[in-house]
Amino acid sequence: MFEKILGDIKAVKTNDPAAKNYFEVLLCHTPLWTVIAYRIAHPLTKIGLPVIPRSIMTLMKIITGMEIHPNAKIGKNFFVDHGVGLVIGETAELGNNCVLFHNVTLGGTGKHTGKRHPTLGNNVYVGTAATLLGPIKIGNNVKIGAETVIIMHDVPNNCTVVGAPGKIVKLNGKKANIKLKPTKTRSD
Repeated sequence: MFEKILGDIKAVKTNDPAAKNYFEVLLCHTPLWTVIAYRIAHPLTKIGLPVIPRSIMTLMKIITGMEIHPNAKIGKNFFVDHGVGLVIGETAELGNNCVLFHNVTLGGTGKHTGKRHPTLGNNVYVGTAATLLGPIKIGNNVKIGAETVIIMHDVPNNCTVVGAPGKIVKLNGKKANIKLKPTKTRSD
């Protein structure tokens, strides 16, 4: 847990040009407060304390405007810039070195049980107000543009997706214009 918290702190310092030093990061970067609270709450869900982790995260939602479910799985070096309006659902999974901006939603469609939320690979960047819904898989080294909407479509590795609905505009370093393929229906 402490290793991941240190990685998150370093990720803020690395990714936020306004972060002058680590003291300022800890004192003033409010999205980090929610990420640290998540790092504390998540292991508590594993030992059977469901009310305490949810209470911690509800308090952080009130304070920072970010909602991260304590059962979500988030890898190392997680960075959230601004954060207000961010929603990460219960069954969402994020790999290492993910960057999310404010008003990003990693949510469900309301039509699934079991795994209901997106899975993001490593090194995924999700721009402001992007909406990713359903048990979809976002590959490694993916950039998702601001206000992009991806509902029930998987995204391959090494690409850039923009628009509503999202389409691939860059794949393996080359310009592209590819519609996303619908994801097979997943339930439990």
